Amino acid sequence: MPQTRKHGEIMSRLERLCVEKGLKMTEQRRIIARVLSEASDHPDVEQVYHRATAADPHISLATVYRTVRLLEEANILARHDFGDGRARYEEAERDHHDHMIDVRTRKVIEFQNGEIEELQRRIARELGYELLGHRLELYGIPLAESKAATGSKKAKNGRS
Repeated sequence: MPQTRKHGEIMSRLERLCVEKGLKMTEQRRIIARVLSEASDHPDVEQVYHRATAADPHISLATVYRTVRLLEEANILARHDFGDGRARYEEAERDHHDHMIDVRTRKVIEFQNGEIEELQRRIARELGYELLGHRLELYGIPLAESKAATGSKKAKNGRS
């Protein structure tokens, strides 16, 4: 059964994790946790700030930075660097998945692949290790764009 706050509101997953880990939950922290729980993307701190201030315009950017850092240190949030110079965040305690990053749009696509998982375990065993965890980030452009670029290069070189 979902836990509730005062006034019968259902707590977000991140709020529950914070309470379970004994973190003090101010109303501003609750809003920030809710914003992060509801995110379908991997927002950076500024994106979290803009979403949180829609619910409470008194939340400062410094509060968002402090709260995100606190949640990261408590292993509630996972921090990612997808090569765009911004730390991006998602819930840490989710099912394992990897990321495909479109280098042009910066869109992040989550995926799971059993063959990749088995290959990584096999490589670890071959090197004499038991795999405890990993992160996989793939960077690319959509195939249609890649093929169009290849076709235009061939045309410029007089090939078809």
